[in-house]
Amino acid sequence: MTPTLRYSLIYGGLASAVLAAFIAVIGFLHHRVEWVATQTFGYSVMLVAMSFVFIGVKRYHDVEGGGVIRFWHALGLGLLIALIATIAYILIWELYLAATNYRFMDDFIAGVLAKARASGKSAVEIAKLSADLGAMRTMYANPLIRLPMTAMEIAPVALPVALASTIFCNPRLLPAHANVRATSPSPSRTDPA
Repeated sequence: MTPTLRYSLIYGGLASAVLAAFIAVIGFLHHRVEWVATQTFGYSVMLVAMSFVFIGVKRYHDVEGGGVIRFWHALGLGLLIALIATIAYILIWELYLAATNYRFMDDFIAGVLAKARASGKSAVEIAKLSADLGAMRTMYANPLIRLPMTAMEIAPVALPVALASTIFCNPRLLPAHANVRATSPSPSRTDPA
């Protein structure tokens, strides 16, 4: 296994573990948290998970590259780590949907309609909103639409982080941490004092 693939799997796996924990929290707190707060929390967690892109590229830069990594290699490694985390996010989300009998969209629609009613929207507005959300439910039921939609949730976080990880190409910025040892030789017992 090449070092690039090894780093991608390790750090992509760590990012995936954070995302899996996030989806488990969504399942646990599903009815206890406002939708907007969940989105805010969700994107914050995605950013934390994608920090493993930085960590992976930096670690590769320090360990494998001896403090040097080229732009395209840094970008490729960052994208590969992000891709692994994105694929894991999609698969974990699909497992969550299957485990909950795909009720996520029904719960989401019920919450949006309840909020619309509570805000005093008219019956006509609520009927139009309900029809729009019903069309969204139909689209979301199709995996060929749902899978790319799920990927697009994390892509706005993953792609910029992968691109930003190329900062490690500049050797003056975030240099490798070297284990500095004393450069002067220790005196031997045979040296005259």
